[in-house]
Amino acid sequence: MIWKVPEIISYLSEYFELGAGDVILSGTLSGVGPIVRGDVMEASATGLGSLRVIIT
Repeated sequence: MIWKVPEIISYLSEYFELGAGDVILSGTLSGVGPIVRGDVMEASATGLGSLRVIIT
């Protein structure tokens, strides 16, 4: 990662009020292509649940 997690949180908190349960998604793994219409992005965290986004 280019920036460390505390740096990302610090930067975002200058523009948004962050709270418990907020999810920050950032970056991609090497070799991953761009997000395109029809892609499905999913994230989950134990004890918090899951998030599913369909790109339209």
